[in-house]
Amino acid sequence: MSGHSKWHNIRAKKSKVDAQRGKIFTKLMRELIIAARQGGPNPETNLRLRVAIDKARAANMPRDNIEKAIAKGAGNLEGQEFFEVMYEGYGPGGVAVLVEVTTDNKNRSASDVRRIFSRHGGSMGESGSVSWQFERKGLITIKKSSVASVDDLALELIDYGVDDVKEEEDNVVLYVQPEQLSQVLDYLKSKDIEAESSELAYVPKNTVAVTPEDARKVLALLEELDDNDDVQEVYTNAELPEEIVSE
Repeated sequence: MSGHSKWHNIRAKKSKVDAQRGKIFTKLMRELIIAARQGGPNPETNLRLRVAIDKARAANMPRDNIEKAIAKGAGNLEGQEFFEVMYEGYGPGGVAVLVEVTTDNKNRSASDVRRIFSRHGGSMGESGSVSWQFERKGLITIKKSSVASVDDLALELIDYGVDDVKEEEDNVVLYVQPEQLSQVLDYLKSKDIEAESSELAYVPKNTVAVTPEDARKVLALLEELDDNDDVQEVYTNAELPEEIVSE
């Protein structure tokens, strides 16, 4: 799981830069539209929409933009039709990579993703070729300073579907069964513990160590994929050396 956490942290830092140029808003808008279209406009009964709204608020998206995106997804406003696609492939060192895409043109997106893989020494795979190496999880990040005891919190949350608790430098990441994510968020709120972020993600069952040289290539691949307008999320099982991540 640590491989996911490192890339997750890199993306979090990048998102602040992306937000300044408005790029992250495009991705958030698409996620809001898809979430509302699939599960309805009520975040109380639509977990995916609740998570999408939380992300949008964390990125300081204006409330009007959030409401318009939800309305489009619910069919109350006209808008582009978007499709969800999952691409799978291999990066340098043979690491597995999942790419979640939301697009209005599947052919364009497939061509773009394939080109990015090829440019960085990777290759696209068939559906199911690497996805079996990941499992769907809910991830909740909280500030370590907001918790009196991480061990006590972990014990409290066992009955709420929390599978694992990982301590990072300043944060604590909770790994939750997806269907229990709302329940855990509500429990934390009842304890006056504010979640820094929450999301549904694909977490690698096991990570793969890569050399420093391959790690740089993997990071370049992940970053270019993430910069593509149609790409919503990128996941990998690469265990990236700390010294490379910190460069």
